[in-house]
Amino acid sequence: MSEISPLAFVHPEAKIGNNVTIHAFAYIDRNVEIGDGCIIWPHVSIRSGARIGKNNHFYDGCIVSATPQDFRWKGDESMVVIGDNNTIREHVIINRSIYKDGATRIGNDNFIMAQSHIAHDTTIGNSVVIGNSVKIAGSCKIDDYSILSSCALVHEKCEIGKWVLIKGGCRVNGNVPPYVIMAHNPISYFGVNAFMLRMGKFKDETIDDIAKCYRHIYQSNTSAYNAMVRVKADVPESDERNEIIRFIETHNLKIASLSYETML
Repeated sequence: MSEISPLAFVHPEAKIGNNVTIHAFAYIDRNVEIGDGCIIWPHVSIRSGARIGKNNHFYDGCIVSATPQDFRWKGDESMVVIGDNNTIREHVIINRSIYKDGATRIGNDNFIMAQSHIAHDTTIGNSVVIGNSVKIAGSCKIDDYSILSSCALVHEKCEIGKWVLIKGGCRVNGNVPPYVIMAHNPISYFGVNAFMLRMGKFKDETIDDIAKCYRHIYQSNTSAYNAMVRVKADVPESDERNEIIRFIETHNLKIASLSYETML
């Protein structure tokens, strides 16, 4: 049995699951689906196209499935798809896709802090932390277990790998490979995200091999191509080594904080 305040607006076509709490002054639009166990606090606006899983918690003033802030959007129906067990804090804005039947996607178990903005067609993985006032532009991808500290900016079409830490205020203007810390402006490599990897039960030997990969990539004053050759020859094969190689090669050797000249 759901608990819906008489002071909330819930469109009669909206589909509301079981044990959903909707507080006063919330707005639930048409063409919305909300799964079981969600809690929606006052002044939350969930607009047309939202597809929301179970046990999500939306705090005061956030807007989900807002229309895209992009001149390419021509009014087509599109979606925001949110998984389970996410916490979305005050005044977060999540825009839906600019493409017909496209979607902005948020996975499971994420913590999205106050006043953050996730633009159209971006994909957020699982167990991601997005700090206060982080701004993520359109068509980005943030992979699992990554942390974006407060006031970080992510430019359009950038991809951030898994287990990455972006320091506060950092401007991400390129693809960030997995397991690293990035800091400063302009963005630069700051080391391996060893503390969080240990929290994630990675073995010390694995972390050492990850560090060896990045010494070749970022600290050997060589091209990304030559760094890949060295990593394949010098670092024992593992899932983590292979994930680093896969990420860099599938992005055409273009990763953040390596200049164009270094890539040649």
